[in-house]
Amino acid sequence: MNDAIDEREHGPEDVGMDPAALKRLTEVVRSRGGAAQLCVMRRGTVVLDRSFGCSPDSLFLLYAATKPFPALAVHKLAERGQLELDSPVANYWPKFARHGKGEVTVRHVMQHRAGVPVGRGMVRTMRTARDWERSVRDLEESRPRWPGGKVAAYHFMSYGFILGEVVQRVTGQPFRDFVTSELFAPLGLNDLHLGLPDSAWGRHVPARAAHPSEWPNQWMSNSRRYRQAVVPSAGLSGTAAQLARFYQMLLAGGALEGVRVLQAESVAEARKPSNEGGNDASLKRPVHWSHGFMLGGPGPDPRDLARVMGDASDARTFGHAGTTSSVVWADPARELVFAYLSNIQPEFGAGVERLREVSDLALDACEAG
Repeated sequence: MNDAIDEREHGPEDVGMDPAALKRLTEVVRSRGGAAQLCVMRRGTVVLDRSFGCSPDSLFLLYAATKPFPALAVHKLAERGQLELDSPVANYWPKFARHGKGEVTVRHVMQHRAGVPVGRGMVRTMRTARDWERSVRDLEESRPRWPGGKVAAYHFMSYGFILGEVVQRVTGQPFRDFVTSELFAPLGLNDLHLGLPDSAWGRHVPARAAHPSEWPNQWMSNSRRYRQAVVPSAGLSGTAAQLARFYQMLLAGGALEGVRVLQAESVAEARKPSNEGGNDASLKRPVHWSHGFMLGGPGPDPRDLARVMGDASDARTFGHAGTTSSVVWADPARELVFAYLSNIQPEFGAGVERLREVSDLALDACEAG
């Protein structure tokens, strides 16, 4: 696999992709309106890097597509021997043990099986998401709905705050500083931001609700206080090109252009399936979870969220959707990286279909090529 990236667009034929299929992909994205970025790489070669209704350096909020980053920070500490995935969270954060959470392990959190999908209620969780200390205190006082390890239930905000607080306690560093210095800076990724700095505010892309169900999300995510806060489950802002570069590093086993960010074993652990795509108790849909990612390879249920990576996606495909406006994934079988960011917030079911459509168009370009 090619280890170097030439960030200019190259002819897709050189890497076995069909230019006509890629043209259809860009036409679909353009027809949707709003602002969007699209970056597609195969075998380390950029075949598409396009912006629609925005600049190449415009910064999109990733929402839940942020979640792999706290997980990978924990995997980084595990490979250094600074923590163990099967140790209780309370070993590193004693007050987390309150109200029967003493046996919840770090691995349970990574699998969305910690039993605390929200801290102290959904409304309160969303209101306090921009306040790290309040979110952490709420998780200390939270009472689990299920015993640790028993039930997969998407941990909306608690996922990032639990893993992020563990990172802070183990390293003595602010979470943002650790992720930036250990995961982003080595690759030269200076436009991935856990909380937008004032200097980058002018490049942020506001969200646009396309359905009344998304009005609260639009209101929250367009708040400057939210966009500038460190929200480890849903607060990363960035560009499609830089995200694609990060996923290319993962696809290459943790190193890129001679710079190793993670050991190959850590990347494999993060991609290891943690369920078989059963119904998630929070989302009420089948989800294929790993230890930091959503996985592809949807089953026969049309509600399967693996569809966001394409109906034709391989079960080894790993990535994450951000609400249903954006998705980033890597397919090891096809040596393909795909990053699609949009500011349009559709109704959930329609959003799944929108992500499925663009992902399958990228996959079709490989099959046709």
